[in-house]
Amino acid sequence: MATVISLVRKPTLRLNPIDDVVIAARPIKAGQPLEDEGLSARQDIPAGHKLAVKPVAKGQPVRRYGQIIGFATEDIAPGDHVHSHNLVFNTFERDYAVGVDVKPTPTPEQPASFMGYVRPDGRVATRNYIGVISTVNCSASVSKYVAAHFTPEVLKAFPNVDGVVPITHSSGCGMDTNGAGMDVLRQTIAGYARHPNFTGVVMIGLGCEANQMGALMMAQNLKEQEALQTLVVQTSGGTRKTVEAGIAAVMKMLPEANKLSRTRVPASHITIGLQCGGSDGYSGITANPALGAACDLLVSHGGTVILSETPEIYGAEHLLTRRAVSQAVADKLIRRIKWWEQYTAHNNGSMDNNPSPGNKAGGLTTILEKSLGAVAKGGTTNLVDVFEYAQPVTAKGFVFMDTPGYDPVSATGQVAGGANLICFTTGRGSVYGCKPAPSLKLATNSALYERMIEDMDINCGDIVDGQSSVQQKGREIFELILRTASGEASKSEALGIGNDEFVPWQLGAVM
Repeated sequence: MATVISLVRKPTLRLNPIDDVVIAARPIKAGQPLEDEGLSARQDIPAGHKLAVKPVAKGQPVRRYGQIIGFATEDIAPGDHVHSHNLVFNTFERDYAVGVDVKPTPTPEQPASFMGYVRPDGRVATRNYIGVISTVNCSASVSKYVAAHFTPEVLKAFPNVDGVVPITHSSGCGMDTNGAGMDVLRQTIAGYARHPNFTGVVMIGLGCEANQMGALMMAQNLKEQEALQTLVVQTSGGTRKTVEAGIAAVMKMLPEANKLSRTRVPASHITIGLQCGGSDGYSGITANPALGAACDLLVSHGGTVILSETPEIYGAEHLLTRRAVSQAVADKLIRRIKWWEQYTAHNNGSMDNNPSPGNKAGGLTTILEKSLGAVAKGGTTNLVDVFEYAQPVTAKGFVFMDTPGYDPVSATGQVAGGANLICFTTGRGSVYGCKPAPSLKLATNSALYERMIEDMDINCGDIVDGQSSVQQKGREIFELILRTASGEASKSEALGIGNDEFVPWQLGAVM
């Protein structure tokens, strides 16, 4: 897939010489001449939407990025608006061509670094929190009450502590105690309990839930210690007494957490979870490839980037297998794609249920089109491994984690796997925050950035405006990543967002 390096402020954007469509850089009126393409628009074309530049017969594929994004449901003439009224998703064979695009990773001349917290075991944190984690929804309120006690006034005596975070969810009971859903939930909770951004954790259960505290601890090889305390409401005397015990446990952890200070460490200790939500027609042109350029920089410095959202790489997975370092890595990814095909079919769904209505309003028509833009977040370096949901990410470089496309669920899995920072591209506008990992939001277009400037950390719309290139914007994102990892607050952190975004993937029947 060709990467757009620089764009000027023209009415349309051509992404690949063989494309059947161009993208409206701004609204185009019916009858408006488009000199670069030698035609006129036959209908009004909203900004971010597609306009045909070649005739396409009914049933034939339509290409964007030089790749198939769907098939024409009627004859399409040059100048036509191409969208859901005349373009549909169909399956087709993809050439996985494993490893043909594998290449050496460049070594930077000057090593990048940031100011992080070094844990005794050598792991490096970007934030210094204490967590209060519920094992089940029934202990969620108690967990929130404990965390709520630690107001800015209380924490004023501990200036090196970023906060006390409640990690609560809606699951933990009414499920098979030996099923895949329980395994995923326990692995996710354990990933947060072990996360380097938590100096200490208090885990709170109810007592009669399916996700029993003892079973959770045993299954995940967690051991109670000074930095990991457990409480059970039914054996602690009820709500008030458990809240008091939880507050006391956190109070004991605060002095130790406050002893930590930031020190300069290599950028190789940064692990980024990549997300896109509220995508639009510009996502694959501006923010996603710019984030990909930043990821290439981080990987060159020894860091790790996690691409996820398996339903949102569907139809573009062949671009990733081409970068897989081995057949075994490619096979891991292909197995997950096949699993999702079976999973959606079993639930009477389709992989093309994605894009969302908001995505379509922004110009995206099929999952194929959305996926081709989404994979650009992962840059161009080699795919070194594929991980299950919430599985600890042990590889360095560009990796994939199997997750749903629903952003909070996907990011939760990434953080459980070890991501200590999230980068989130958006074209329609997202207000997503994430604790304990800071979340940076990248706007795909300038209108969104200006409209939601208090939520957006970077404007990638100036690529389309002709004021920046993908590579320049990638460098800007990379530098912001280093500053954020060093403690600079993201926009979502400044707004206090992130306490309610822990959403483990729920698998299996709710009983």
